[in-house]
Amino acid sequence: MKKYSLLVCMLFTAFNGFGESAYTYNFKTDILIGALSIDVFISPLLIPTAPPKQDMMCNKDEVNPFDQSLMFPYHKTLDIIGDIGVYGLAVLPGLSLIGNITNLKALATYGLMYAEAFLLTFGTLEIVKIAAKRNRPYTYFDGIPAGKEDDYYKSFASRHTAVGFMSAGFLTSTFFTEYPDSPWKIPVAAVSYVLAAGISASRIASGNHFLTDVLAGAAIGSVYGYLIPRLHLRKKASALGFAPTLKGFVISYRF
Repeated sequence: MKKYSLLVCMLFTAFNGFGESAYTYNFKTDILIGALSIDVFISPLLIPTAPPKQDMMCNKDEVNPFDQSLMFPYHKTLDIIGDIGVYGLAVLPGLSLIGNITNLKALATYGLMYAEAFLLTFGTLEIVKIAAKRNRPYTYFDGIPAGKEDDYYKSFASRHTAVGFMSAGFLTSTFFTEYPDSPWKIPVAAVSYVLAAGISASRIASGNHFLTDVLAGAAIGSVYGYLIPRLHLRKKASALGFAPTLKGFVISYRF
């Protein structure tokens, strides 16, 4: 039992634990962000869509030269690996909570931030997919695999990549802010982005996406991953103070 207690203490020390979280929720702000997130998430579900008519296999010559360099037929195993990877990376942002794991307000704030970032990322990607209606790379090889009849035209942009980079950006942003002096900053960022890049690679190699699909997905996910935590940063009290008195005023500075 003593060994486990010592390990927990070491973890809290390494992550500068027991401090107040740098993030907090704001009722007015989160009502607006939350409403926008839900609206973006639900909107594409209300748009009636149907797969375009697919009479024959697509012609590779129709693909731009940049994407032609990395086109692959469908690979089911790599497709599944991409699914597993994105689910695993989605839980990593919880590392930023290690120092405040017992703080209910911090838990609520992180849960709210991540939900907003996820809903915005997922909804935005679905809207883009519906608007673009781009065939996936595997349709240029052996046609449409079994079970993909309703999804083959949603290549642009990559949702897996977007969620992966949203999670990596969210974790990096919050971890660096919560633990600015931690020696784990670079390793945490490196691992999260390597995993996100691995997910992107699996989506290309499995024949599900073109290179431009994953680049667009990475950009969209990164924006939300960094933006949402930024909007929840706790406001710091001004170091410079000014107070009027009967004989004039007093200026103070807090170190």
